[in-house]
Parts: sequence; C-alpha cells; structure tokens
Amino acid sequence: MTTKTLHLLCSAAPPVFDVARVIEDAQARGWDVCLGLTPTAAHWLSESLDGLAVLTGHPVRWQYKLPGQPDVWPEADALLFAPATFNTINAWALGLTHNLVVGLAAEATGKRTPVIAMPCTNTALAAHPQFEVSLNTLRNAGVELLHGETGYSSDPADPDAPLHFPWPTAINALGALDHAVPQP
Repeated sequence: MTTKTLHLLCSAAPPVFDVARVIEDAQARGWDVCLGLTPTAAHWLSESLDGLAVLTGHPVRWQYKLPGQPDVWPEADALLFAPATFNTINAWALGLTHNLVVGLAAEATGKRTPVIAMPCTNTALAAHPQFEVSLNTLRNAGVELLHGETGYSSDPADPDAPLHFPWPTAINALGALDHAVPQP
C-alpha cells in the first residue's frame, strides 16, 4: 500500500472530539495524517494534543510558523476539513486566513490539491445568506463539499440537540481521491 499524505483540518465543533478515531480510520486506509486545528479546537483538545501527535507521527499544528522556520509536515496529497464551522466556511470562502487551518485550506484550494470539506453548523447559522454564498464560492473553486444530502445536514439551533456527524462519509470520500492523487 502506498502512503499518501492527508492534512486533516478541524474547527471547534463537537465532532472534533472523535478526531483520534478518524485519524486511525484514515491511517488504516493508507493515509499519513497531519492534524491541524483552529485555536479553539486546540484548546478543546489541549489534554490530548501530545497523544494525537504520537498517533499521527507529526506535530499537531494550530498556529502559523515563524518566518524562517521549516515546514514540519510533508506536502499534502489531499486535504479534509471536517468539521468546518460556519465561521471557518465563510472565512475560507472570503480568503480571510486569520488562522493556520483556514490559511492551509486556502492555499490547498489555490494549489489545486484535492480538498474535501464537511460543514458543521446549526440550522440558524446555515440559514444566514452568506453561508450559501460561501458554499457556492468553495464549490466553484473545486472543493468537494459534503453537505446536506451528500454529507452533514444541519442540526437545530438548540444547544442540547444531538449532533449526528457522518465521519464515515468524510473518510469514504477520501477513497474516491485514490484515483485523483498521484502515486509516487
């Protein structure tokens, strides 16, 4: 099995707490996984960051490197951004690279690296007019969005409502990239 490099990027939404299982699933499918988090997601997972670095074999990143510092991750063959919050989707579509993972996603889009994203937002935020504009902008830039019938359907705006995030759909979408990702 040939190993391909996946940049797995996550925003701060409850599905991020399942990221270790997602990493293991991607690794079982032949991906070398590098994990990037929004600063808030890194805060949420702060107790697990060392273990996640051991699991991936790479530093978990949530901040930009300083000028002159070397890249600590291999170049991505593909990028999966999940969960991608309302804020993340809008910032990415607008090119507002205020944090590392949005910057990495924007660069991957510009480099034509295969990119899959699964938005994770509630119905109230999904109804905001900018959200659909942002989804269309990302689709037009070549991002495969797993949203609605093809992925995640927004949950009610009730904070106590159960969150059903289809991680298997996101990981299975990576399988389709095997034909698009150049093999060494």
